Amino acid sequence: MDRRGGAEAAAGSRLRPGEIVAVALDAKQTYVAEFASAETDRSGPSWLRGIRRSAIERFDALGFPTQRHEEWKFTNLAPLLRVPFKPPILGGPDGVVAEKLEPFAFGILKTTRLVFVNGRYAPRLSYLRPLPEGVRIASLAEVLRQDPGSLEKDLTRFARFQEDSFVALNTAFFIDGAYVDVPKNAVVDEPIHLVFVSTSRDRPTVAYPRNLIRLGAGSQATVIETYAGWAPEVTFTNAVTEIVAGPACVLEHYKIQRESEAAFHVATMTVDQDRNSSVSCHSMSFGGALVRNYVHTLFRAEGGSVALNGLFMPSGAQQSDHYTRIDHAAPACTSLELYRGILGGKSRGVFNGNIYVRKDAQKTVARQVNKNLLLSKEAFVDSTPGLEILADDVKCSHASTIGQLDENAVFYLRSRGIDEENARHILTYAFASDVVNQVKVAPIRIKLDQLILSRLPKGAEVGETL
Repeated sequence: MDRRGGAEAAAGSRLRPGEIVAVALDAKQTYVAEFASAETDRSGPSWLRGIRRSAIERFDALGFPTQRHEEWKFTNLAPLLRVPFKPPILGGPDGVVAEKLEPFAFGILKTTRLVFVNGRYAPRLSYLRPLPEGVRIASLAEVLRQDPGSLEKDLTRFARFQEDSFVALNTAFFIDGAYVDVPKNAVVDEPIHLVFVSTSRDRPTVAYPRNLIRLGAGSQATVIETYAGWAPEVTFTNAVTEIVAGPACVLEHYKIQRESEAAFHVATMTVDQDRNSSVSCHSMSFGGALVRNYVHTLFRAEGGSVALNGLFMPSGAQQSDHYTRIDHAAPACTSLELYRGILGGKSRGVFNGNIYVRKDAQKTVARQVNKNLLLSKEAFVDSTPGLEILADDVKCSHASTIGQLDENAVFYLRSRGIDEENARHILTYAFASDVVNQVKVAPIRIKLDQLILSRLPKGAEVGETL
């Protein structure tokens, strides 16, 4: 097996199709064998143990996807599958101290913070602020021990392991994650910050965070998921987040992926929306050798709205893939989707968006836009926006662009006394800002601005110019 991590392994992976299939088969057999040896140690209610067994059986049947699968045709998983990832050693030192988490905070923003290290809750690094009556924010493992019946209805209900190998793998192996429950009409003013740290000391490490976020009717909350890591550690995060949005609730959800550039990250998020619910999901991807985010939203009842905003900025030999599916199963719902990619070096990106409007979903309004900026001649992106419309009274559109910086705009800035290099960086920053400006919470927006500038050469100078 290839023990190189991250971008090195990705850059060096040039396997023929038959070899890739063999690698995928070997990796599948390894994970199935690991489950068999670890299953007896897994605690939890009987209903969950049964689901775990069904999930690993389904994973065994599905196997890992290859580029022969339509949804994976632009993604070579061989670099991930060749690394011998292992679960972290229980009780072993992880080297994570509070000071190392400071760069992942949001300045003056006060948050309730739950921290998970390699998929397990770390109370010593977490901080629970006073919450409105009835609101519960806890470790999922703790809830499974204390009140497993409260999870049986929704846990694993929306992210379907029957259809996705990585969801099946997560369902079989997850130990912990975050549980957020906001009851009817409750308003959580301060953001809830969920921090998932991936670290490997002696060997490549895998973690399976599983998160369940439930908002009752008329409730409001802001939830931030941060995925953190440090170079040059080689880790694999396979995360699943299930969101249940009750009638007329309002949720602002942020996912900020900042793991090591040698890390692998595959994540699935499902959003189930009831009548008149409003959900905004912001996905910002900065780290990782291979990153794949899949977001699936479903309008279960009429009047709902969803906004999907995404920014990905791979460089070097990184690959960043983003797949979305918005299912308009009910009438009079609105979806607005804006994704932007900025690609440098020899990086690759994928955007694949699908808006599905069912026959009875009349009065649907849906707009999807993906724009990509290539900063080098060797960067490459595959963009596939899509509409599938079975209703006739709808307003739907989609658009995609791939290009380089506007030379006329560069010339204009140079005519104002800005040198060419800074002019290009300013325009790149402005391209990203269209997504960041959708962020409503000012300290989060400021942090994202800083992250964008940090990925630009001479970013500090650009910041001063702005």
